[in-house]
Amino acid sequence: MESDLDQEDAQHLGFFGIIKESIHIVVSFRHIFTQITLAFVLPLSIVFLAHILISELLCGQIFDNEDQLLTTNIGSAKYTKISDILDSEYSTFFIFTILYYIFLLILSLLSTSAIVYTIASIYTAKDVTFTKVINVVPQVWKRLMVTFIWSFIIICAYNFVALILLCLIAIMDLDVGGLDLLAFLIIYLIGIVYISIVWHLASVVSVLEDLHGIQAMNKSSSLIKGNRLIASAIFVTLNSSFVIIQGSMVIAGAKDASGVPGNRVGYEIFFLFLLVVLILFGLVIQTVIYFVCKSCHHENIDKSALADHLEEYRGDYMPLKSMDVQLESVHP
Repeated sequence: MESDLDQEDAQHLGFFGIIKESIHIVVSFRHIFTQITLAFVLPLSIVFLAHILISELLCGQIFDNEDQLLTTNIGSAKYTKISDILDSEYSTFFIFTILYYIFLLILSLLSTSAIVYTIASIYTAKDVTFTKVINVVPQVWKRLMVTFIWSFIIICAYNFVALILLCLIAIMDLDVGGLDLLAFLIIYLIGIVYISIVWHLASVVSVLEDLHGIQAMNKSSSLIKGNRLIASAIFVTLNSSFVIIQGSMVIAGAKDASGVPGNRVGYEIFFLFLLVVLILFGLVIQTVIYFVCKSCHHENIDKSALADHLEEYRGDYMPLKSMDVQLESVHP
């Protein structure tokens, strides 16, 4: 069984068309996506939810002890005790945050690997099972890690340049008004959105083409041309939904902090479900966007070559040359 998405039709998919096609893929192949969700997406969502809840608890304790420290005589035994407790809490929070980002990164890359490989297998009419996905994921994960590292470097460099510009403005005491700062913020956010879109599409490129790292980023930047508006609208919508879920979860928890414990558990399960659905469809959507971008650039996707490329991950096919794997361009 394969996806009924035709390459000619793909280039005409807009904002709602991409979302509709993503829903259709998940519903049509719900068995394999349910397995992937339980194995990767659900743990990823649980890690994110746990981070919010535990961070809220740790920060609450830190704030309480900081308030007590301000009203305690410096040098007293109580002051020393509270100070030691704060140092321990800061260390705990730091270690917890590092572990959170490590698990978040690993589960994010594993989820991306599994979903992109699955959709590509569906597109090429290959028989895809959860066992095959599990065997392939460790191989694809390595390529995605290289792409992520380059994306991280680029984002850090971009933020560093933005910070330098702000510092120069402050040092030179330039007469910058509120509108100028707003314009600077808008430009900065546009840049962050663009880099994030390129990174997410580069993750798909890293799985489906013989490219990874900075090469995948360059390929992604090239593919996104002509589709920036649609990709940006989808990216902003998904991330806005993510922020809304996170904010609603914090607000609901705060309102029910002194209420019935069972109510909060109910809220957490509900928000966990929303997170799972959002992450799953977000990963499916970014893969569909890849095929849409390829179609819009009239780059023919050779299903046989793509199928052979996917088999290479499993060791069932002799490695192809880069020029054979690379999806060639076809001019109309």
